[in-house]
Amino acid sequence: MQIKDVLDAKTHTGALTIAPDASVRDLLAVLAEHNIGALVVSGDGRAVAGIVSERDVVRHLQRDETVLDAPVSTIMTTTVVSGDGGDDVVGLMRLMTDRRIRHVPVLDGEQLVGVISIGDVVKHRIEQLEQERDHLESYVHQT
Repeated sequence: MQIKDVLDAKTHTGALTIAPDASVRDLLAVLAEHNIGALVVSGDGRAVAGIVSERDVVRHLQRDETVLDAPVSTIMTTTVVSGDGGDDVVGLMRLMTDRRIRHVPVLDGEQLVGVISIGDVVKHRIEQLEQERDHLESYVHQT
């Protein structure tokens, strides 16, 4: 199974982004509005400059309460782990688990096409296991 299969199954296609110069307060509003945990940071909506999550906000807020008015670029992660639609989901699951990454931007070349969350991957895997179980039960009842 490939990452593109998980992306295709999502109800929201594409990826929400936030500009590097947007405030952390603006970031929190977008996260809350869309009920998501991270946003890709991009100046043009296509190229990935970074990624920023609720976890990043909490870590910085703990040290400095004025971070809410700072630009997102001051707290974003700039070394972004990304995937390609043709990458294997099992490999992505391992990577996300090993590196404790919850959100992975999916790129087509250098262009952002979506974001996969650990929740997306788990949901897709559960659905896959349920289908396998149903097929096995059907096979057992036929014999």
